[in-house]
Parts: sequence; structure tokens; C-alpha cells
Amino acid sequence: MKSCLALAVAATLSACGSSSSLPASETSIYACDATTTAKADDLRIYQVMVESFVNGDDTIGHGTGYGTSHHKGDLQGIIDSLDYIDSLGVNAIWLTPIFESVPMEGQDHWADRLDATGYFTSNYFAIDPRFGTMEKARELVNKAHEKGLYVFFDGVFGHHKGNVVPSPEGRLPQGENNPVSYPESLAFYQEVATYWIKELKIDGWRLDQAYQVPTDAWKEIRKSVDNASKSVTYTNDQGETVNPLGYMVAEIWNNQNYINETGYGKQEDPALCSAFDFPVRYRVVETFAVNENSVGGKGGEWLAEGMDLHKLYPDHAKPNLMLGNHDLVRLGDLLQRGNIASPEDAEYWLRHKAALSFQAAYTGPITMYYGEEIGDQLDGYADKNGGDDCAVRGLCDDHVARTSAKIDGVTVSLGGRQAELRDYMSKLMAMRANHPALSSGKRTNVMATDAVYVDHKQAENEALLYMVSTSSRADIIPLEGADVGSEGVLVDLMSGDRIKMQDGKYYIPLTAFEARFLSIEKPSAAGVKVKTAAAVSLAGEGFMAQCENPTVEEAGPIGETLYVVGDFSDSGWKHKPKRAFQYKGSNVYQVVKEEQAGAFRMQYASRDWTPQFTADGLSLKAGEKGVLARGGYGKDTAVTIPEAGRYVWSLEFSSDGQPQQIMVSKCP
Repeated sequence: MKSCLALAVAATLSACGSSSSLPASETSIYACDATTTAKADDLRIYQVMVESFVNGDDTIGHGTGYGTSHHKGDLQGIIDSLDYIDSLGVNAIWLTPIFESVPMEGQDHWADRLDATGYFTSNYFAIDPRFGTMEKARELVNKAHEKGLYVFFDGVFGHHKGNVVPSPEGRLPQGENNPVSYPESLAFYQEVATYWIKELKIDGWRLDQAYQVPTDAWKEIRKSVDNASKSVTYTNDQGETVNPLGYMVAEIWNNQNYINETGYGKQEDPALCSAFDFPVRYRVVETFAVNENSVGGKGGEWLAEGMDLHKLYPDHAKPNLMLGNHDLVRLGDLLQRGNIASPEDAEYWLRHKAALSFQAAYTGPITMYYGEEIGDQLDGYADKNGGDDCAVRGLCDDHVARTSAKIDGVTVSLGGRQAELRDYMSKLMAMRANHPALSSGKRTNVMATDAVYVDHKQAENEALLYMVSTSSRADIIPLEGADVGSEGVLVDLMSGDRIKMQDGKYYIPLTAFEARFLSIEKPSAAGVKVKTAAAVSLAGEGFMAQCENPTVEEAGPIGETLYVVGDFSDSGWKHKPKRAFQYKGSNVYQVVKEEQAGAFRMQYASRDWTPQFTADGLSLKAGEKGVLARGGYGKDTAVTIPEAGRYVWSLEFSSDGQPQQIMVSKCP
């Protein structure tokens, strides 16, 4: 539904960029607010897709939309669910847009569906009457605050509906509807961002398609949000007078480098201070299920590599980890898509627990999508649905998760495994709230294999171990006390079990996909031992690793020019001349390119995507040869480039054009 976001793994987001930015003379460095940043670590957000959530008032509702829900969700339904939401141990809610989308004369059913999402707004300063009233929105925010829940609205500051109306101050966004023009639209969206903080005392914004807004404009909007938040107060659940939090989190569905360039900004000049951790989200689902393109089977090493890539972010960055949202497929459906497990299987629930535990142990804010706490899924849906009618049936990947909410005591009575998983998540959230080392501690990975992932988490007054099995096999994990910085007993925070050291080691049993949170009762003075990375050469050997091979004039076995086409920030899934392969003889094609450090996904294809190639197994390591195979939609090669530099991409074919080998190698 949201222009570029319907594409797999947001492949073409970089093509949807915004227009001009502010003149340098009008901007100055503005640091991330220290108080907001510190409190953001502890955020445990529960996302609600308003139109599909709960029908609390039969007299209103859109009655149409994307997905398979009742399409009658409203603000009263969220109010009715606040006790349940609070019981989960979360401390914040994020609502998808609730501003008025006014139907245009003669609009079709597609526009009606889009109106229900709220993502193309007509009036940014009014509540959509099909969701409720201003008074109902005020009641929701006030009651949430009384329960200790922050409230975040969804800010769409890069596009709007064609019939957008002026602000109370008479301002309008400028330029096209999608995207708008900056800096011309800045004053309008500053007014939007501050109006709702002052009017309802909301605690901040989730920022839709944040790449549409230039980073210098985000800096100015953030400054306005900070000032507005400091200008008003409310009474929280502890009876304290507090300011709204002023948290802002960006949706930028891409890799680390693109998130930096369009969201976080520079180390010395912050733009935004938090963005959703899409890169790690994909690694989590690829480890415990599959991604939307059915790629999975990963392990602890895959998780560790993704977490280590946080080093690419500037110091002010606060990644926010989620498993799903309203544009992604639910974990339960992904488990079935990968033919891994169904709700009837114990493994279905174990894998859910493992994924939720990884969130609970994550340093920084986290977000849960409604229904994840009960392992929700859509009966009869698993395979990717294509064709022109998947949207009509509500079965496209980018909206299939918008199912009717199952809220215990409100819409259903939960029992069995659903209730058990909900209770497990509540315990995880309570543990996270009571042990700041989980949400704000320094993370050091101490073990990562195909079968297990282990982190050490260090806060000022406590040290913990988080470990999770990434395997369907039970195992006993040996850990050296000296390596994990412990000299005494380890105490399991969930079960209370005490694990003693034997001859300098702990032997910790893990069942399939089990997670354990272990308190280090007696930390050693030396602390955790940081692993020394084994020396790995990024440069391969042989003809395919040579960067200076001359281009030859003779024809090679492939008639079309091939390109490295991927989510690189300099090309964004477009066929760029600087990424075109040239024939070097011996059935080998090469292109040499300066690359940033980071994780990337790509294929090797002609301009019309015929032919199209990828690495067999869909992964490739720098300096190592892989097997080249035929590609296709969603069959992207994942490559991590540990350090920036000059690299040569090489493809080898047989004389009759059959794919043979592939390599990426660092140049001397």
C-alpha cells in the first residue's frame, strides 16, 4: 500500500528519495536529548494497527481496508484493551495514523482501503471520525498515561492525500503529494509534530518512510519536538509530574549505510536519534523462521554478525528492534512458509519464545506488533500470494498481518499455548524492566555457533549472560568462567536455578530453542573477555581475485551486459554503469568498485533481469569462491563486507553460458 514499501525487503527504497534540503547556513549541530536517549533504552512498545485492531464502537469504522480483519477498529477498541496491553509488561503503545482521510469525489475502492490505513492524510489536525473524536483520543492518551504507558502517534511527514487542508496557522505542505518538497514543507510538518504534543501530550512519533525527509529537516523537526515536549506536562502512574518523552523513531527499510545516510546523519551532526533495526530483524527471522522470501536456516553466527554491524552506526544511534509490523508477514506464518512448524507443533511455540527472548535481551528500545505475544497467524495462509487479486483477498505480504486482534477478555478468551506464550512474554518484559543490563547494558558476544548464541550484558551494578539455542537439538554449552567474567554461581532469572562452576567451567544445558538469562553472582575483576577475531583474508586467490585484469574485445559466453544490482546506497537496486561487468576472458566477467563496509543483498542481472544470477545458498563471503546459480525474485545474495575498500566482483560461466563460480575479493 505504501508506494515503495510493497517491494521485497524494501529493495527500491532509495529510489523514493525526497527533494531539496535546507541551506547549510540555516542548520546547526543539535545533539540528541540526553534524557530522552537514556529513557529510550527501556522502551517496550506495543504497536497497534488501528483499523484492524479492536472494534469498540459499532457506530463507526471504515469497514474496508487491506488484510483480512473486520476493518472496524477504532480508538474505543484500544481504550477497551489498555488493561490487557498493560498486563503484557510493555510501557508504550504506537498507533498507526488516526488523522482524517477525507474521501474525494468518485474515489475507487482502492482509495477507500488506503484511507483506512491513515497513511495518506487529508487533515493532519483532526481525528478521523471513523476512528473516533478528539475527546476520545484525549481519553485514550490520558488513560494510557495513568497506566504508565507512553503514547506515540504515527507521523507521515513525506507524503499526503491530494486534498490536504491547511494547518491552524494557515500552512500547507508544498510540492508533489508523494513526496512533498523540502525545505518548503518544513514549517507545516513542524506544526503537525508539535500540535499533538501540546494538544494531547503524546510522547513522540514513529516516522513513516523517514527517508523521504532530508536529514537537516529531521534535525529541525526533532528540535521542535524537544521544545514542545518540555513545554507541557502530565501526571504519570506514579503521581509524578513529567514532560512527554519526545521520542522519535524512523522507519527506513534498508541496510545500515542507507539508514545512516537518510536517518541518523553524521557522527558529528546528528539528524534522527533512533530508527527501526530492519537489518537485525531479518537476521532474527532468518534464524528462528524464514524471511518473506523463504530464506532461513541461519544460526548464532548470523545473529552475531548482524549485531556486530551496529558498529557502523554513529554513537548517537538507538536502533529499535522489532520482529514484525503491519507491512511484514507474521512470524507464525513465516514458520509455515518455511515448512518448519505449525501451531499444532511444539516447535512453533519454542521458536516464538526464542525470537521474543532475543528482543528481551536487546540493548536499546524494542517494539512488539499486536498478536506476536500469542503466536498469532492466519489460518490457511502461508505461501506468498501473487497476482492482481491478492490485495482484494487481503493476502499480499505487505498487509496480511493486519488481522483482527485477539485480546484476552475483550475479543476472545485465550487459553492453551497462546496464553502460555503471552505469559512468557509478560515475564520477559518484567525481567527486562527489572534488569537494566538487558535494555541498556554493554553487549559483548562470548559465543556464536550454528547452534547457540551467547551475550554478556554489563550495566553499572549487574552483569548477565543471555544465551539462546538456535537449534532443534538439546545440548550442554561449556563456558569458561574467565571468558564470561564470573567467579561464582550463575543464577537463572526465570527459574531460580543455580549453576556452579566446575574446574573453571560452567556446563549449561539448553533444550531446543531454549533461552536462558543468567545473573553473574560474583563478577570477576577482569570482566568479560573480548573475543579476538580470527584473522580472515578478504582477498581471494587466482584469476577471479585479480583486480587489474584487462578487458578483452572478444565476445564472452553471455550476450547481455550484467550488473551488480543491490541495496547499495550509491545505486539502490538500479543498473548503474559503474557496476557493469566487463569481459576479462576465460569466461570470466569482472567489475571493480569502491565499497562501504556493511551487509548487502544483491543479484547479478541484465537491465531487463534476463538473465539473472545469484550465489547458490544465497550467501557469499569475501575472499571465498562460491557457486553461481540462476537467480529470480527474492533470491538475493547476502554479502557482508567487513571493511571498506576496493573490491572486485567476478562471475565465471561455462563456454555455453551456464553459471559456474562467483567471488568478491578485496583488492590490494
